[in-house]
Amino acid sequence: MMFPGKSLTVVFTLVGACTLPSRAALTTINGPQTGKITYGYVEEAKDERGAIAAVLRMIHRQYGSQPHIGRFFAAKGTQSVAAFFGVDRGSGVPLEGMLIAVKATTDHVEAAVVYDDASHFNTSYNPMMKTLMGVWHPLAAATAGSGGAAGAAPLHKSFTTDRTVSIDLPDGWKMAPGSRGGSALAQGPNGEVALVGFTVGANDLNNPGARRTYETVQRGGLRGTVYANAIYYNLTPDLGKDFVDLMTMNFRKKNQDPGSFQIDSARPAQGPPGYHCARIEGQYQGKNTNGPEEMRVIFCIGPEGPTSGAFLAIADYTLVPMTLAAKERATLAAVLGTIQVDQAAVQRQAGALAAPEIGRIHEIGKIVDQRIAAAHQAEEIHNSAVYQHWDDIDRRSKAFSDYTLGYTVLRDKDNNYHGTFWNDDANRILQQFPGAFEVVTTPELMKGVDF
Repeated sequence: MMFPGKSLTVVFTLVGACTLPSRAALTTINGPQTGKITYGYVEEAKDERGAIAAVLRMIHRQYGSQPHIGRFFAAKGTQSVAAFFGVDRGSGVPLEGMLIAVKATTDHVEAAVVYDDASHFNTSYNPMMKTLMGVWHPLAAATAGSGGAAGAAPLHKSFTTDRTVSIDLPDGWKMAPGSRGGSALAQGPNGEVALVGFTVGANDLNNPGARRTYETVQRGGLRGTVYANAIYYNLTPDLGKDFVDLMTMNFRKKNQDPGSFQIDSARPAQGPPGYHCARIEGQYQGKNTNGPEEMRVIFCIGPEGPTSGAFLAIADYTLVPMTLAAKERATLAAVLGTIQVDQAAVQRQAGALAAPEIGRIHEIGKIVDQRIAAAHQAEEIHNSAVYQHWDDIDRRSKAFSDYTLGYTVLRDKDNNYHGTFWNDDANRILQQFPGAFEVVTTPELMKGVDF
């Protein structure tokens, strides 16, 4: 069964107009247009397989028909399992959907389902998915529900001034004024930090093209270009190591003290298609901090340029002083799980910011075109002058040859006839037919006729 136009996002989709029977841990809401969304903790499941089986049993009970399951898939770099499916309802309208299960911790498995009638699913899928991603944060829910730590504090939604980023923050936190363009910095009253969209651009030395460029730079080539100041790095299967190395290299490139990192764990995490992501936990000691801080990071490596090896690393992270870590751990996990970036708005802003430069480039292009046209015109003028010079030489050669050989060129009155005669014959013609012929002087000799 094919479901065109669906991205392989970490979600569970069930089509149908009716609500799935849910346990206390599951929540069901209406889709923004049509359909329903069910998500939450699957109490009886110990792993993703168990969660999917539990959801399929619910679907079977709800509609009295066994779901048809498509091929299972896992989003790259995540601990999630998903599949598209459909349900035939006899004489009723068939359903379509996709389901996904996420093992957030060793004893906490979550699932989510978005579903609608088959006739509506193509149009309602994306809006439902957007709504689901705004309310379902399985990793944050697992952390907040774990024992041995305080629960999460109440959060309120905050936006950057350009509304490209939203993040739920506790009372007393403030968004830094410069937060915009898809990145944000929020600060708590006790030195807590939440940062969205920290990026590092680099080139993977596992790529032959990146290696060639790096070797050229090492030999002193490409001076004054972006390649000379770029970061070159051998990506590894260990995203925790990559995070530390790339952050350190980035800070040093900017002549900043990188501080020190301690990685306690790096587990695969959900990410956009084509991205390799991990949830990293550990500690950070910065130069300007009063002590070590507990660090939680969602770190992703984006797809590489096939010939250049260029890639973008993106980090969203929270920092809290170790003295407050136990008290605020659940809150910061929840904060990290609420981050949403409006990529479409970011792209629009990037386009607007780039427009003057693009316009300048286009203007440069016009100037270049004008210069090329002028160069061509000058070339034509030059060539014309050269050709004229050659013709003048040919005329003078013809005239000198006529002089040495005793020839004279005559033409008729209307310049329709040119002829070369011995001087004596030319004189006789001029005398015999006065006014009908005249002598052609050197400047008047015609190319292709007289020479």
